[in-house]
Parts: sequence; structure tokens; C-alpha cells
Amino acid sequence: MRLTTRTNLAARILMACALNPDRLLRTAEIAALCNCSTNHAAHVVQRLHAEGYLEAQRGRAGGIRLARALSQVSIGAVFRLFESEIPFAECFDAETNSCPLVGTCRLRSYIQRALEAFYHELDLVTLEDLVRGNCGLAELLALQPAPPRDCAPRL
Repeated sequence: MRLTTRTNLAARILMACALNPDRLLRTAEIAALCNCSTNHAAHVVQRLHAEGYLEAQRGRAGGIRLARALSQVSIGAVFRLFESEIPFAECFDAETNSCPLVGTCRLRSYIQRALEAFYHELDLVTLEDLVRGNCGLAELLALQPAPPRDCAPRL
């Protein structure tokens, strides 16, 4: 299994916002922090905003910030948001499926169960789990001089 770049970028953007709660982040800042193009970041930000994960203010003093508490952002839900549009295999898309085995193949049901288990595990993870006490992440993504004092290794 491989995540799309958009899903990976969505997680990075949410973590950047979580580690900079006292300010509005501009798309260009996020792109620099997340090592991506401003255009790519803008598309992901737009989707996260439309789905209620981010608040956005337009204009010269505008930017984005989290719209939900860290504990209310399910990583599983975020991943589904970006991954569910892309079928895992040809047989998962009824409109374009041309596999001649679809009527008798058992593999599809096993893949479906594996995907459900994958998302179930990610449903147990929140944005808070990813950022709270993560000193290394704070050093990379926080737009402040030093990481917070509550940084601690996460097991």
C-alpha cells in the first residue's frame, strides 16, 4: 500500500498548524515547512478547509489555523478523505473494472478486510498523538525560536 502525496501533505499541514497554534500560517510558509510547491499545498489546504479541519482568513493578514481541537482530528478520517477517491485495485471501481476474475476472485474480499483494518488502526490515532511532546517535529515545523518545554520522547 502506498499513500498519495496529497494524503501525506495533508498530515504535514495539519501537524504544522498544530505546532503553530498562536498564529495564522500562510500557504507559502506551509509549502516551505512541508517541502512542497505552494500550488500543491493550496489544493490540500482548500480541501481541508472545505471539510472543516482548517479555518481560513483571506487577505493580507490572512492565513489558516486548525478549526478543531487536536484530539478531535482523526488521522484515519483525514486519510479516508484523500485516499477514498482512488480505488485500491481495478476491481474496486465498478465503472472501470475490466478484470475477468471479478465474479470468482476471493482476493478482493481479503484486500477489503485489510483496508478496513488499516483505517481502523488510523482511526485510533489523533493529531494530538502525532504532535504532543514530539520535540523533533516541533523543531522542524514550529515557526518559533525553540520547541515547547513539554517535549518528551513518545513511545
